[in-house]
Amino acid sequence: MTDSAASEARPYRSTSGIEIKPVYGPGDPDGFDASTQLGEPGGYPYTRGIHPTGYRGRPWTMRQYAGFGSAEETNRRFRYLLDRGQTGLSVAFDLPTQIGYDSDDPMAAGEVGRVGVPIDSTDDMETLLDGIDLGQVSTSMTINATASILLALYETVARRRGSDPRRLRGTVQNDILKEYIARGTYIFPPGPSMRLVTDTFAYCRAELPKWNTISISGYHMREAGATAVQEVAFTVANAIAYCEAALAAGLVFDEFAPRLSFFFAAHGNLLEEVAKFRAARRVWAQVARERFDAREPRSMAMRFHVQTGGSTLTAQQPDVNVVRTTLQALAAVLGGTQSLHTNALDEALGLPTPATARLALRTQQVLKSESGVADTVDPLAGSYYVESLTGEIFERAIAEIAAIDARGGTIAALAAGYQPDAIGDAAYDVQRAIEAGDRIIVGLNAFSDEGDEQRPAPQPIDPELEARQVQRIAEVRARRDASAAAGAVQALEFAASGTENVVPRIRACVEAGVTLGEIAHALRRVWGEHRP
Repeated sequence: MTDSAASEARPYRSTSGIEIKPVYGPGDPDGFDASTQLGEPGGYPYTRGIHPTGYRGRPWTMRQYAGFGSAEETNRRFRYLLDRGQTGLSVAFDLPTQIGYDSDDPMAAGEVGRVGVPIDSTDDMETLLDGIDLGQVSTSMTINATASILLALYETVARRRGSDPRRLRGTVQNDILKEYIARGTYIFPPGPSMRLVTDTFAYCRAELPKWNTISISGYHMREAGATAVQEVAFTVANAIAYCEAALAAGLVFDEFAPRLSFFFAAHGNLLEEVAKFRAARRVWAQVARERFDAREPRSMAMRFHVQTGGSTLTAQQPDVNVVRTTLQALAAVLGGTQSLHTNALDEALGLPTPATARLALRTQQVLKSESGVADTVDPLAGSYYVESLTGEIFERAIAEIAAIDARGGTIAALAAGYQPDAIGDAAYDVQRAIEAGDRIIVGLNAFSDEGDEQRPAPQPIDPELEARQVQRIAEVRARRDASAAAGAVQALEFAASGTENVVPRIRACVEAGVTLGEIAHALRRVWGEHRP
């Protein structure tokens, strides 16, 4: 058989296993009804976007993710990016902060400031946000197990500066379920963790009405190996679990649902990714209306942030990562994202430098200002291929959600290992395809230039920063009112052992100078820790 004949015999498939035909026409997708499956931009089922005017009315937020070393260094990076046109903050926290340890805890040794910024107290948060108008900027915080604590620190700093909490805009990721599925930075067992999520919903409804209380994340599942279909299905299934927990806690769907947001990855199959974003909106709109009886349009309109795929970057020929990131960012924009982070070319090697972070931001600015893709809403609508992919991803995602329902819902399926096993299988299939040469990664398993490339030096981390951070936290404890701090912790433990909303007690601890680690340990004493 000739190479061309073999190519014709081998079916082409998307990353989700959808068979791709050689050409598409008016009959694709089969049974397609534009009036019910597309609608108009800004209207149900939101396939074409959640705003009638798209980016004409409001451009996407350019929100570059940053955090490393210390609060001072990260603040400098934030201001550098804001001065160059970034329109929103996105904070990366170090591992101890993510899992509830102060920088002086023995468990934090060697990890302080390494993969994000260490935040132990209001002093650190003040420094992180120095010179930034919190009443004007929107801030996203990628934090889950300790999300309520970081939110309390942020709010406390804003209050001290005179900002009206009711005008604060931003997002806490606050998505603990995907930590059990794919990422691992959990602290407490699922029950108390879900309580923290719904307590945050209720608190923000009363105190921070413009704050997005959760960013339900498919990104980390996709990075762990999930297919595009699994990313949509598992993300919406997690959203269903959060909504059911909130309803059980006495909240009203149309009161909390408009503050839900979502977070997806953009990987390299350009048109499948565009279709994925369009299908995800349709899936959520149907779930919100049919399962939760939504009446408020904003409850059915899926708002999401996109980050380009970190796992797609290569240490080999890192300059090629600029091309990958540009394609992925284009997919996000063509798919109608509300905000976007573009990875830097050197992130397979280490933390991005100012120059590579600037280039990543410029990628977004070129797309916005020079490409023309933001001039019309849903530019690829009507493409036979894109509409066929959109419909196929929608149907497969709905079927996957039904399979999770049949296993008792997200938490029961997770306890049985369903989602982690499915993601692991998908990741294994991809790795086998790469090793066999069936999936080409430029510079890795094809078109390599070994010994003929210059790799950029990653952002250095000051080796003395950990000692300085430890000293800083000692000074915080030395000058606070020890009696008031102890009383606040005791009140938090009492609330955690009952049914009271714990978030106001967390905020009282923060205001009394209690550190993040001390708050997390107080909750550990009551709730324990999750052991897989």
